[in-house]
Amino acid sequence: MTKDDVHKITLPATPGVYLFRDKKGKIIYVGKATSLRDRVRSYFNGDVITSRGPLIVKMVEEARSITYEETDSVLEALIREAVLIKKYQPIYNTKEKSDKSFYYIVITDEKYPRVLLRRERDLVAPGGSDDVRSMFGPFPRGGVLRDALKIIRKIFPFRDTCNPSTDTSSKPCFNRQIGLCPGVCSGELSARAYRAHIKRLELFLGGKKNTLITHLEKEMATYARKELFEEASRIKRTLHNLKHIQDIALMKRDDGTEHDAFRIEGYDVAHLGGSHATGVMVVRSGGEEKKEAYRMFTLRNTKGGDDLAGLEETLSRRLAHAEWTYPELIVIDGGNNQLRRAEHVLAQAGVMIPVVSVVKDDRHKARELLGDEKIVRTYEKDIIAVNAEAHRFAIGAFRRKQRKGALR
Repeated sequence: MTKDDVHKITLPATPGVYLFRDKKGKIIYVGKATSLRDRVRSYFNGDVITSRGPLIVKMVEEARSITYEETDSVLEALIREAVLIKKYQPIYNTKEKSDKSFYYIVITDEKYPRVLLRRERDLVAPGGSDDVRSMFGPFPRGGVLRDALKIIRKIFPFRDTCNPSTDTSSKPCFNRQIGLCPGVCSGELSARAYRAHIKRLELFLGGKKNTLITHLEKEMATYARKELFEEASRIKRTLHNLKHIQDIALMKRDDGTEHDAFRIEGYDVAHLGGSHATGVMVVRSGGEEKKEAYRMFTLRNTKGGDDLAGLEETLSRRLAHAEWTYPELIVIDGGNNQLRRAEHVLAQAGVMIPVVSVVKDDRHKARELLGDEKIVRTYEKDIIAVNAEAHRFAIGAFRRKQRKGALR
């Protein structure tokens, strides 16, 4: 296809999915967009090889037609994209992710199912899908999917890490306190009621929003007839949220690029005699340092050289910036205490990102890597590199403060 061919197609400036087809009409690539018109036309700009790479250039050359489907939101476009990729397995989508790095939303097979993100490589490993009740995907871009799951969780709160309880006096988890867990940890929801809740989520993730809305409207009418007005009101709020999905975060992410290199963030804390603590974040993506994404935090609440508190404040400050791309992996300095503290901070924020901790020897060299063994084996060199870079950047940032007289 050519640029002139595309401009002859009437494309709406609305969210949806687009399908590139070859001369036989076979789907060879599926994508999603905030604006179908702008996204499809971007494939025919002069810098497509720079922004998309040679594989996508070859796909565009092979394509003979483009079809599309509109959706009510970018979130639904993301879900529809996954449904179509699973159904048709377009050759250029699978070639882009030949290392089995697609993501899936997994619902576990438990009395109180959890909702988690998993990579395809982990699911196809022996025993990787033993605890799976249902899964949805594949999703090509992990960072986008994490943002999407945060939006979905506001509509359908779910359990991920908390422990279920039938005792109504049990302390609610952090996510329950902010409305992201339906209360399985505090005895507010029976197993039966929670499974019904999960069934609604499964309908939505399966791209069956209209079916879900029909079911919810019937439920609401039934509750109203029985004068169960609190339940009817709860269903009404869910219906409103489904019909008015707030997905601004996804719209901001939809910049026209298709790349999703494995992003690693490394963290370290530097201080002088327990005062003037400074936390830093460095980024490594696609095996390269992304210095434009480095960040430095002057830690205001860390006292007396408390490295654990420093780590917690640094991570909390970083997670407050939802507009920054989330990583696939976080690397920190220290042992099991640091690892557990980092995981606790992430769990409280409702963020599901694996953490690896680097234990150093007396010469400050990496002696042991703590965390998921598969991740450690796969990214060992990058983990060590990003940890060393975080230490270098922390010391450098600290010294720059000294030179400027900030530590007087």
